[in-house]
Amino acid sequence: MADDTTFAEFLRRIRAGDEQAAAELVRRYEAAVRLAIRMRLGDARLRRVLDSMDVCQSVLASFFVRAAAGQYDLERPDQLVRLLVAIARNKVAYQARRHRAGNRDLRRDDGLEAGARELIGAEPTPSRVASGRELLAEVRRRLTPEELRVADLRAEGRGWAEIAAALGGTVEARRKQLARALDRVTSQLDLGDHGDE
Repeated sequence: MADDTTFAEFLRRIRAGDEQAAAELVRRYEAAVRLAIRMRLGDARLRRVLDSMDVCQSVLASFFVRAAAGQYDLERPDQLVRLLVAIARNKVAYQARRHRAGNRDLRRDDGLEAGARELIGAEPTPSRVASGRELLAEVRRRLTPEELRVADLRAEGRGWAEIAAALGGTVEARRKQLARALDRVTSQLDLGDHGDE
């Protein structure tokens, strides 16, 4: 991104569900997310059951859902990278706790061989795009009418002060309302968000 205006436009397109912008985000930032995931997967037994590509796709799905709802206030590309890496760390930590809490014998789980994992393409395929649309539609369906109104106003690029003035309440209350709604819905859909940024 050349400047802040360009990055702001890029995020506006992401919020609007622009497929080219989503593909561009994946192209630019997926490597950083996968590296963060691999670094968090220090235990070889955990690496056998958690594929970095699967976790990365979950990170991106969570980001796109929450970005489309206007949850994030990002001004620069480095903030986006930090956010994606933080979501990745949270997802890996959640999955590690989940596997350990279930007293699973990680030695018995067979994951994909390293060579087979590399065969999985990173480019957004038509099925991934369709899946993303379906996921976003399901998230929207599960929001209450008031939560959906807040999400729509944020997706239009409205600031929290403007939303609070239009709908009533305080800036912080409206921000928390959207965050809690997205936490609830992503938990219902088992996106593994559980405290993502």
